[in-house]
Order: sequence, then C-alpha cells, then structure tokens
Amino acid sequence: MPTHMVLNVVALAALVPAAVAALRGGAGRGLAWALLALALSGAAARAITLVAGSWQPGFSATLWVTVAATLAVFVAAGVLDARNWRLGPLLLPYALLLGLLATIWSHAVPPQPGAAAQSGWFAVHIAVSVATYALATLAAVAGAAVLVQEHALRRKRPTAFTRRLPSVSEGEALEFRLLAASEAVLALGLVTGMAMEFIVHDTLIAWTHKTVFAWLAFLAIGALLIAHSRGGIRGRKAARWLLVGYLLLTLAYPGVKFVHEVLIGA
Repeated sequence: MPTHMVLNVVALAALVPAAVAALRGGAGRGLAWALLALALSGAAARAITLVAGSWQPGFSATLWVTVAATLAVFVAAGVLDARNWRLGPLLLPYALLLGLLATIWSHAVPPQPGAAAQSGWFAVHIAVSVATYALATLAAVAGAAVLVQEHALRRKRPTAFTRRLPSVSEGEALEFRLLAASEAVLALGLVTGMAMEFIVHDTLIAWTHKTVFAWLAFLAIGALLIAHSRGGIRGRKAARWLLVGYLLLTLAYPGVKFVHEVLIGA
C-alpha cells in the first residue's frame, strides 16, 4: 500500500472511535475527551504532512485541513460553553465522512500553485479561508441539529439521538453566533483575496468559479443575518437558508477542487 494511503487510513481510523461514541452516546467525559483528542490529532497530523513546506491546493488536502480545523473550532466552542458538545453526534460522523472522501480521492493530482502563491498575502488568505469554512461547517451542523429537533417535535417522537442534540433554542443561538463569526472572517478572506489579486495580476477581482461562489455565499449569509436581526427569521427557514450559504461555500472551497481534480482530471 502506498505511503500516502497508509497515512490516510491511519488518520481515518483515528476518527472512527469518536464518531461511533458520539452516535451511540453514553461515553463518560474522560473517554469522550480522549476520543476527540485522538480524532483531532489524527486529522491534524495528516493535514500537516500534506501542507508542510508549502500549500498543496488539492481536494484531499483541503478536506483533511477542513476536518482538522473544524474539530479544533468544535473543541474551542465546547470549552467556552459545555452545551456546544451536544453537536458531536452530528459533527463527528460528518468529519468521518469528509475523511473518507479525502482517503478515497487521495490519488487525485492537485494543480501546481500559481503565481499568487508567491505573494505575502497568500498564507494569510489561506488561513482565513480555512477558518471561514471551519466556522461555517460548525454553523451548518448547528442548523442541521435545529432541523432534526424541529422534525422530532412536529412528530412528537423524540429519540435517544435527538435528546443528545442541542435544544432548538440552543441550536439557533449557536447557529447565528457561528454564522456571524464566519461572515466576518469571510469578509476578511475576500479582502485578502482582492489584495493578492491586485499585487499579482493588477486587478481586484478575478471572476473565477471560486470567487463567484464565495461572493454569493457572503451575500446569502449576510442577508440571512440581516433578516434574523430585523425580522426574526428562525427555525427551519433560517436553517435551510444557512445550508444554502454553506453549499455555496462548499462549491467555492472544496467543490471547485473536486471538479478540476476528480471529474475533469479523471
């Protein structure tokens, strides 16, 4: 088995116990912490081996970096408020799915970094982009938790799984806090992206697919935040709009890489 596949499998295996424990429930705090630390360490180690020395703009690397960054944000959110740990039953299986996709398509050949990679703004832009997508991922998971809880309430059939998720009010509060943070960081990402384009190509915006989806996501998330603050949009409607914004960000970040490397490069 090639070395890169062995590393992927090891990182993927590190995610499995935490995902299974989150789905099954019943794990004590100490065990839950240990499994989460194992999952984060595995994903972070794999991400570091992929990007050490220079950024590798590939689909697999992007997913591993996303998993590591999202788990790190999840840990920070849980430390700040213990109620945020209740996103684990949705987040950890999703992180496992992303790791599985990264492993399956680890053979895809990433494009070579362009001239923009030589710009001093490049590292800042990448860090901001990763932070944006990690925050948006956790916000989307909170929105999904709201949808699941509201569905259970409408049917009047709560389950052991839904009881481990945040309540509707807790999920909504976390959803909009994370969404506001991701919008602020996304704005910074758009600014650093324009600065990089201006320095390298003497233009503020290059209207690529990635740029278009990023701006659409920025507008969609901004509109949702304004509608929430002024009109009180909430519940299923807000969660659905949030997932639309997350889809646009996904198309802008790993989605374009998937098309170029897997679909077109296949």
